[in-house]
Amino acid sequence: MRDYIQICDIEKYYGNASNVTKAVDRVSFRVEKGEFVGVMGPSGSGKTTLLNMLATIDRVTSGHIYYENTDITELSESALSDFRKNNLGFVFQDYNLLDTLTIEENIILALTLQDEVRDIGPDSPSGPAGRRLGRKQKITRSCDEILRLLGIEDIRGKFPYQVSGGQKQRCACARALVNRPKLLLADEPTGALDSRAAQTLLETFTHLNRAMEATILMVTHDAFSASYCGRILFLKDGKIFHELIRGEKSRKAFLQEILDVLSLTGGELSDVE
Repeated sequence: MRDYIQICDIEKYYGNASNVTKAVDRVSFRVEKGEFVGVMGPSGSGKTTLLNMLATIDRVTSGHIYYENTDITELSESALSDFRKNNLGFVFQDYNLLDTLTIEENIILALTLQDEVRDIGPDSPSGPAGRRLGRKQKITRSCDEILRLLGIEDIRGKFPYQVSGGQKQRCACARALVNRPKLLLADEPTGALDSRAAQTLLETFTHLNRAMEATILMVTHDAFSASYCGRILFLKDGKIFHELIRGEKSRKAFLQEILDVLSLTGGELSDVE
């Protein structure tokens, strides 16, 4: 594997001269292509702010973020828009679904905005047969497949206000995953899901990571979710203070390591199953 993302001494300040809050404090780390990295820490530690800067939703106050050889902190708004569209998938904590569109239409909209539609299914056609599929057929196929993977086929025709919070979250995940993004950024993706739905989603992330070489960064306070990652960065007061690498450990053993770190640092354990 090779370095895909380099984060170099980034800082983020909010407020004005009389009342400044430092949300992220000189954070540096690297992510290799194909890694599944988790970011953990107590509330207010800077997890979501860090993720938003990586997603180009928020600008850094200082420092640099490189995707391959591109310094995204130097890109114009137009170039950033193209970068997000063709490289990133983002799972928002508060869903960000369009209430006037059905569940299926929310997912299809994400596909229609892409320059290229990538099939998500393991049996996606390749070679001449795959290339003969029209854009509309690819969109339909990809939407059907992600609805099936996340178990929301039966609500495809409903509107967001007609479904549960967990179903909204699965739709938000489907929208982010449907075009096989090169980098998937997820902010507490299992927060509104029951244990079975959370496990299904995390297994889908793992499939994308291993079979399709998607690079994933996931912010979570849930040790069970974090145990699916290959590496965990722990934040406190805007700084990285610890790192765990799974290596060849079982997920159960890695989960215990995560719990040990959280218990020593005042991490949030209330939602751990």
